This record gives sequence, structure tokens and C-alpha cells, in this order.
Amino acid sequence: MSATGIRLHAPAPGWSLDADLVVVGSGVAGLTAALRCSAAGLRTVVVTKARLDDGSTRWAQGGIAAALGEGDTPEQHLDDTLVAGVGLCDEAAVRTLVTEGPDAVRRLIETGAHFDTGPEGAIELTREGGHHRRRIAHAGGDATGAEISRALVEAVRARGIPTVENALVLDLLTDADGRTAGVSLHVMGEGQHDGVGAVHAPAVVLATGGMGQVFAATTNPSVSTGDGVALALRAGAEVSDLEFVQFHPTVLFLGADAEGQQPLVSEAVRGEGAHLVDADGVRFMVGQHELAELAPRDIVAKGITRRMQEQGTDHMYLDARHFGAHMWENRFPTILAACRAHGIDPVTEPIPVAPAAHYASGGVRTDPHGRTTVPGLYACGEVACTGVHGANRLASNSLLEGLVYAERIAADIAAQHAENALHARVPA
Repeated sequence: MSATGIRLHAPAPGWSLDADLVVVGSGVAGLTAALRCSAAGLRTVVVTKARLDDGSTRWAQGGIAAALGEGDTPEQHLDDTLVAGVGLCDEAAVRTLVTEGPDAVRRLIETGAHFDTGPEGAIELTREGGHHRRRIAHAGGDATGAEISRALVEAVRARGIPTVENALVLDLLTDADGRTAGVSLHVMGEGQHDGVGAVHAPAVVLATGGMGQVFAATTNPSVSTGDGVALALRAGAEVSDLEFVQFHPTVLFLGADAEGQQPLVSEAVRGEGAHLVDADGVRFMVGQHELAELAPRDIVAKGITRRMQEQGTDHMYLDARHFGAHMWENRFPTILAACRAHGIDPVTEPIPVAPAAHYASGGVRTDPHGRTTVPGLYACGEVACTGVHGANRLASNSLLEGLVYAERIAADIAAQHAENALHARVPA
């Protein structure tokens, strides 16, 4: 029920599917959960609002953070995450993330994801804001999310997991005891199903991504409209930390009136040595933080905003001309193409940038196994609030969180399913 007392009602479902669980969303979190549950023998259905690869995952440029490099440890990764979270992280959740993260990345590689490697075959690691070590694995230079999405979508199709695309989930279905019983949804495009339908399942995994489209300027794709949080709230689930929306400091500035999804200029560009400067070429982040341009995102975004206010302008610049054409073309081909498409050549001129809405650090509150406060309803990825990010997400922890907590959810659902099957076989 909304604050106005008005609630829109959809028609009764005209078609239905039965499953052991339904995954809502098809990014790194949703597809990982689906693959792990399917591998455990569970009847799994994936529903997604557009196509399987249309979520935020494929737009991730920087990479995935994990303590994979020589000399790096989960403890160091934990320290950097806690600092970025400004004292509001759940330390136990972060410890789970950084401890289970390296093996989760290795399993992602086994699933088919290919990361960039050096001459000797080791994964190349780069550095981003808030990290004191090189621990970011990337693919295609700056196309990590696209590679992860490709690998997971191919794996889901290879397993024959049923998928329903172009489907907007409407509401959680519950049984007489208030437990999860599936979802109702509206298929809005061509496909096997059409119109309002339902997927009946005792477990639902919300992996619907973020809500960046609530803001005028965002890095998020058009599908990131907060549907999962809205569904959870209507179902009575608790949400937490929704005020912690992270703004990415360096988004390609397209003009003061630009709206919708804006091209991201990855933090990895600064990690490789690009400088933030004003119109006079002054590096204004130097002296504001020990890491200068590589300070945590909230600090850099505030530094840019402060400088813009001081100078009465609406953007700053990211200067990476010293990279040269070869490095731009090989390390950051996606960003180079995006900039050139908008008439800017980073090889010969600084890139105009400004902060824009990027990531929801809060969301549907979950426990260490991804369970929400509604029995049978789980959440992972950007829609969830695991406590990992606190008030500000550490760069490239998002893909890792999706991986780690999706695997934990799959393990919990499989265990619950096995226990229920055992009870069903044992006479009362």
C-alpha cells in the first residue's frame, strides 16, 4: 500500500511456471546464483526485465577486486574496504567477502570468464581508488563486466536454465503462512510467454541491481530503476542504508542538461596515473588526501564538487595525455571509443568529467546467507544491503560481492531444499 492508500492491481496471471527457485535479474549476482543452484540439481528459472545481458554488470569497466596478487592478503583488502566504508561496514560481512573472494574469482574463471594476463600467464592486476595494492583483475582492458556477463550468459544457456526475458516482476507471492511462494510478472516483449504470469517457487532471489535512474545523471543503464527494493518493501522486507548512494567522481561530462545514462571514465584510468585537474591544469586533489586522485570515491567526488563550486563551473578534467595512443588503445579501448564518439580525444586533450549517481550501497537488508526478513526471499548484488560497503563502496568490490553472496545464497537454498526433501521422506 502506498502513502496515498492507492495500490495498482495487475490482472490475474494468465500463465505460470513451477520451480524450486526463481532468480530475478541477470547480472553477475543473479546468474551466479542460478548456475550454482542448477548445478545442485534445483529447478531454476531466471526472469529479467530486458535481455539477459542488459543489466549493470556488462557496463563495469574497472574490474573485480580480490587478494590474488603476490604479497596481498584478504586482511589488507579488508582494511581498505573498512576505511572506504567510513566506519559503517559490517566487519564480519567484509571478512566473508575478502576471504571467500579469491576462490570465487577462480570459480568464475572455471565458468569461462577470461581475464587479462601478463607474458607469463598470471592475471594482470591494476589499482583503483582506496586500494593500497594492485588487486583489480580486468578483461579486455576496460571491458571486464562485458566479459563476465558473456561468460555467465553462455554458461546459463549451455545448462539449459529456463529464462523469461522482457519480464517486469510485479509482486512477491506468499503462502498462508507468509512464506515466499514465487513472483507475479508482466512480460512486455516477444517471447514464449506474454502478458501477466507467475513463477511458483518456495525461494526467490532478488538480484535486480540498482536505482541510478532515479537521478537525472547516472552511470546506470535504463533498467536500473529500483524495482527490487520496491518489491521487497511491498512484501514487508526490511531495507537499510538507502541514503548511501555513491556518486562516481569521473563520469564523462556531456553538458549541464544531459540526462539518463552517462559514459563512465573508469577509476582504473586514475589507477594507471591520470590526474584530476581544473581548467588551469592544477591538480587540486593533491594535499586533500594521502592518495590524492586515488582517495575513496566519496572523497574524490566531494573534492571535484568543491572545486567546481569555488570556480563557478560545472565540470573538471581528467588528464591522461601522457598515456600515449598505444596505452589508450590497448588498456582503455572502450573509454577511448566513448570519448571519441562525443568529440573528445583523450590522447590529445583532457577529458571533461563530473560526478554522477553510480551505486546503491544500501538496499534490502540481508543476513550472512543472503536471507531477507521475509522467509524464502533472498537478495544479492546491488539490490541487497549485506553490510559490506558501509557508507561508501570500495572500487571494484561490487562484482566480487555479487559473486560471493550469490554463492552463499545458492548453498543455503540447496541445504534448505535437501532438508525439506528429507523431511518429506521421513514419515511423521
